[in-house]
Amino acid sequence: MQKRTFSSYEFTQNPSEAKAASQFGPVFITEQGKPTHVLLTIDDYEQLTQLEPSILDLLKMPEDEDFDFEASKLEISTKPADFD
Repeated sequence: MQKRTFSSYEFTQNPSEAKAASQFGPVFITEQGKPTHVLLTIDDYEQLTQLEPSILDLLKMPEDEDFDFEASKLEISTKPADFD
């Protein structure tokens, strides 16, 4: 992955070049020599924001996957209520 840097002036003068450069990695936009923004492709952005799977993704089972499950019998003991 390649990283490019554009000053904010360079970016405003040639945004097409910055967009093209983002195909190969993040493009950092600087102001007074300090990074202030990052330009990413939408694919890179989505990959970055989806690093942690959601609870739905974790619980989702592939449709073609079967498995055996046998639940143990639940035993509950009760005692009469004491209202005295």
